[in-house]
Amino acid sequence: MRRKQVHDGSHLTLEQRQIIEAGIKNGSTKVDIARTIGKDATTVAKEIRKHRQFQSRSTYGRPVLCAKQGSCKTQCYTKCPDLVEPTCSRRDKSPGACNNCAKAKVCKMDKYYYRADLADESYKKELVETREGFNITDSEIERIGLIISPLLNKGQSIHQVLSAHPEINLSEKTIYTYVENGLFKKYHVDNFSLKDQIRRKPKTKTKPRKEKAHFEGRKYSDYLEFRLLHPDVPVTEMDTVLNNPSGPYLQTFYFENTAFMIGFLHNHKTSESMANRINWLQDTLSDVDGAFSMLFSLLLTDRGSEFEKWLLFEKDSDGNSRLNIFYCDPQQSQQKPYVENNHNYIRDIIPNHFPLDGLVQEDIDLMFSHINSTPRRSLGDKSPYELFSFVYGENIANLLNIKNIPRDDVVLKPTLIFNKNNKY
Repeated sequence: MRRKQVHDGSHLTLEQRQIIEAGIKNGSTKVDIARTIGKDATTVAKEIRKHRQFQSRSTYGRPVLCAKQGSCKTQCYTKCPDLVEPTCSRRDKSPGACNNCAKAKVCKMDKYYYRADLADESYKKELVETREGFNITDSEIERIGLIISPLLNKGQSIHQVLSAHPEINLSEKTIYTYVENGLFKKYHVDNFSLKDQIRRKPKTKTKPRKEKAHFEGRKYSDYLEFRLLHPDVPVTEMDTVLNNPSGPYLQTFYFENTAFMIGFLHNHKTSESMANRINWLQDTLSDVDGAFSMLFSLLLTDRGSEFEKWLLFEKDSDGNSRLNIFYCDPQQSQQKPYVENNHNYIRDIIPNHFPLDGLVQEDIDLMFSHINSTPRRSLGDKSPYELFSFVYGENIANLLNIKNIPRDDVVLKPTLIFNKNNKY
């Protein structure tokens, strides 16, 4: 039994190509040539067919060449439906080229010649081309550029665009690479179009302030104990956003189980003002049985002066208990990380230097409608609005004045609310 040839899988060298050329001249078969250079016969066949040089025949005196000539009574012409190209076993089968063919001088057919030096040069050129540049055509660049350009200009991220347009069929890393290398400049997409990452300034060390007695029983350690006893109670993180110490102020609520966020404008940064919004929420959600308790039964916030009077939050106007509120440790904002991180979306639309004075609550509701309609990787590319509506119902989202925005219409830039009525 003949032992099977073991091949190393390496690329052909110039010396091996010279052996192939010599084998063709000698009339050797592809199997014999392959055995000589230690390769598979299919490798030799592909090499010859890929790199052989075409030499067209002379049409002088014989414009048409047909295998039926002599047996067919029809006058030959180039568009004849019965035209059959003649074949040659040496040219079309083995070895696949006409080198040193004895009939080459009198042969009237098209010919192919294999030249080792030209084949090796062509191979090296192809090797360089496959390892350089980008694997994308001009038509694909145009198709993708027309999709991503308007969406990036609305402040959407690459991830957000790809989650809404699976037909792009490229990874985020690939799109970032193409953008950074200027493939989409024609469509006004460059590095400046990419969503900026908000960088937090390192906080300076501050003097620990004196512990206040009214936080007793509502510290972060108490919150952790409460969570152990009531693991099924959903957590809502509460915080404040401001661009000017004198106001206005934005009170934010983040629902951990759905990544849904809402916010409300205040002219005063006091516990009374912030608690009044809780009163409003309780009244607004009273039309849906149990809605307020499902959303606001457990609040986690920081020790800002606007949240200090816990009794205003925990008790309603009749003195009945309505929620539990707990406070993070001093200077430990990371204990409520979700609301802090989600403020990045707010800063995309309301940067630090933009004034809040000209805004009204309708602007804030519009902003959060767009933020909540933004798909998140952590939610399996679902948006917070979709998840919130699934868990609590779309009617509750409507009561909170939050609407669903089609993904391609989402805008995460200041133009969403500041260009309206020339507010900025």
